[in-house]
Amino acid sequence: MISTITLDGNTLSSSEIWRVATCNADADISQSSWDRIIKSRKVVENILESGEIVYGINTGFGALVNQTISPEDLQQLQNNLIRSHATGIGELMSKESVRAMMVARINSFAKGYSGVHPNVVQQLLDFVNLDITPAIPRIGSLGASGDLAPLSHMALALIGEGEILLDSGEVVETREIIVEKGLIPLELGAKDGLSLINGTSQMLSLLIESEQILSQLVPLADVIMCTSLEAFKGSVVPADARVHNARPHPGQSLVASRIRDIMSGSQILESHSDCEKVQDPYSFRCAPQVHGAVNESLMQLRSTLEIEINSTTDNPLVFFDSDESEQKIVSQGNFHGEILGLVADKMSLSIFELASISERRMDQLLDSKKSGLPPFLANNSGLESGLMIVQYVAGASLSELHGHCAPRTAFSTSTSAGQEDHVSMGATACWNLLQATQRLSEVLACELLIACQGLEFETLKPSPFIQSIIRLVRDISPKLEFDRSTSSDLVAISNSLKNGGWLSRIEAENNRLP
Repeated sequence: MISTITLDGNTLSSSEIWRVATCNADADISQSSWDRIIKSRKVVENILESGEIVYGINTGFGALVNQTISPEDLQQLQNNLIRSHATGIGELMSKESVRAMMVARINSFAKGYSGVHPNVVQQLLDFVNLDITPAIPRIGSLGASGDLAPLSHMALALIGEGEILLDSGEVVETREIIVEKGLIPLELGAKDGLSLINGTSQMLSLLIESEQILSQLVPLADVIMCTSLEAFKGSVVPADARVHNARPHPGQSLVASRIRDIMSGSQILESHSDCEKVQDPYSFRCAPQVHGAVNESLMQLRSTLEIEINSTTDNPLVFFDSDESEQKIVSQGNFHGEILGLVADKMSLSIFELASISERRMDQLLDSKKSGLPPFLANNSGLESGLMIVQYVAGASLSELHGHCAPRTAFSTSTSAGQEDHVSMGATACWNLLQATQRLSEVLACELLIACQGLEFETLKPSPFIQSIIRLVRDISPKLEFDRSTSSDLVAISNSLKNGGWLSRIEAENNRLP
């Protein structure tokens, strides 16, 4: 039986959103959140009854903020807003990203600061639980005034217009699907359309997907580094706890601790503990410092996500005290995605570094003068080229990943006749990070394939952790007996690193995660 995750605007996690996004859980809303939604809507209705002119309720938008709208035109105003702003281009967002976006929007409303009608929230909730996915072009958000274009495509489906993305990839008219599911098109009231589209939910959905992938890749990068270290007959001494107590950055200490755990019980390590080699190359010796810095970037990303997921990001916001005696509508800038764009840009740069040091370890293993292994790990060097070209592939992926390092938030443009004169480009930064995770998984797959092949020339056993990951690799990629294409091997390993649940499988075999 599928589980249900309750949204309350305060406690939702990225992993819970992703469970709903991947159809592994339904969503509902806490009663206290429904109460806040109803009370905040009452504030909007009180303003309408009073005749007060308030932005977002009975005015135009953007540069048209000073245009007052008559009461009889308020529904048309909201519909027009959504229709005009549903102007995205490019490929469609994935089903998972759209569902994550809808859940994030619901949780934002659950805080009770938006003033939307409860019917709006219920329609969104029904779309999620009935597996109705609006077809949303990816490109169009500037990351300020929220993700206007993509969220407008989402809202368009709620009112029975636009298109729906089916699991088959086919796109069909919305009305056909919502009738089939027993729903009716949503009727928008004052502020409803603006609240639906003025938020950071697309940026959030892309960041959440990246965080889910990186939660696999970043710790697995430590396991892969240790696999290379075993093949290289490198030293674990640089992971000594005393070293990292002397420079106690949290990420650095975490990675050093992982390395000690992963390498525990290695016959290979024990066999050369007293060898004459003084220092390993930086790509091995400085792994705690480099991998650790990347881990800290991931920690920052998670912290930012936790706050943003449980925030209200539309404009204006509705405030009221406990007895509803004081009510206030406040125009502000919570829709601006700078915090998300900057953390995405930093993470993109960080994972380039993780891939860069990974590629350097490949070079160490493939060079027989450095590793003591056969040249390019071929069984018949000279006649065979072994895994020579795998490093080329890593270099090509690394070059593309280098392009993802350019900060997307460094560019802004003035829009809406200068009213919106600085934007974050956060959606572009978050999409860029998601693409970068694919390149990272490819580079790590190259290193892992090379490291596992290097260990085929070793008679002693690596650590239990390393044995676990070798078994996982060999399930989908047999050892190299002679020259053959390894393209399908790399694709399979890359996909498994991202989505194969390898961390949990390693934990199951070793009774703990590295």
